Amino acid sequence: MGNMVEISVMIEGQDGLNWPRWKRLAQTTEDGGFDGLFRSDHFTNPSGPYLDALEAMTSLTWLAAETKRIRFGTMVSPVSFRDPVTYAWQSNAIDSLSEGRLNIGLGAGWQEREHTSFGFDLLPVGERMDRFSEGVQVVRLLTRSSEPVSFSGTYYQLQDALMMPKSFAPEGAPITIGGAGPKRTLPLVAAYADEWNCVHMPVDRFVERNALLDEELAKAGRKPSDVRRTMMGTIYIGKNDAAVTARLNGKDKAEVLAGGQFVGTPPEIIEILQRYIDVGLQGFKLRILDLDDMASLELIAAEVIPHFR
Repeated sequence: MGNMVEISVMIEGQDGLNWPRWKRLAQTTEDGGFDGLFRSDHFTNPSGPYLDALEAMTSLTWLAAETKRIRFGTMVSPVSFRDPVTYAWQSNAIDSLSEGRLNIGLGAGWQEREHTSFGFDLLPVGERMDRFSEGVQVVRLLTRSSEPVSFSGTYYQLQDALMMPKSFAPEGAPITIGGAGPKRTLPLVAAYADEWNCVHMPVDRFVERNALLDEELAKAGRKPSDVRRTMMGTIYIGKNDAAVTARLNGKDKAEVLAGGQFVGTPPEIIEILQRYIDVGLQGFKLRILDLDDMASLELIAAEVIPHFR
């Protein structure tokens, strides 16, 4: 992707995602000139009814085979219910099938309901982050090493483990870590990630956390340019003010904007995105809440993306 600003689509996979919707999203994203299509990895929402929630790695395998250009991945897969060894195996297969278009997205897990419902142990926060740190290292070793690797952790152990085939590129599929916690998450990003993804962050807060990440990278002996900076934010876009208001569906525009989300007509959206780009953001995962909202994607494709090309 080089220095170009990434503009990708993000959806919530537990919010009614089924095959017809996924196929339509893939087609619209690929045809519209978006850089990628990303999705959450959850069994269900934190509350409310159970909806269609197409299994993530199966959906990515289909994308790898059926699209030609876009990058894709989960934002993010929790190691709390995704065993990192199996996840690395799946990631290698998907990345090689797609000829190097997978982003590996990893998280610690957070949602209590799905862990309780399906019998996974979320763990108290400190231990959860310890397990996450180990999980990231295991995935990294198994997707990148061409020699057998060993790892001796509290939660995961490897002994002379080697996986083939590898990812498409020798350096492995890029690893994305989401979150902005200064104590645990940013040091982990600095140690192991290729992309840092933050969520719904106002510009000034992004500037502060971005600088913190630079400090952590220096401690880890890496350059600022070693980690891409991206943001996931919900987008409410309309051709005119009335359409934007309708999209907001009763939410207060100023409040939503203050929360680091993207609201407005195409020229307003361009201006908001540019403000982040000016302070070092390199990519956007624009989240649409309605999985059937192709009109918003088509509007972004026609009037926002060309501005950044």
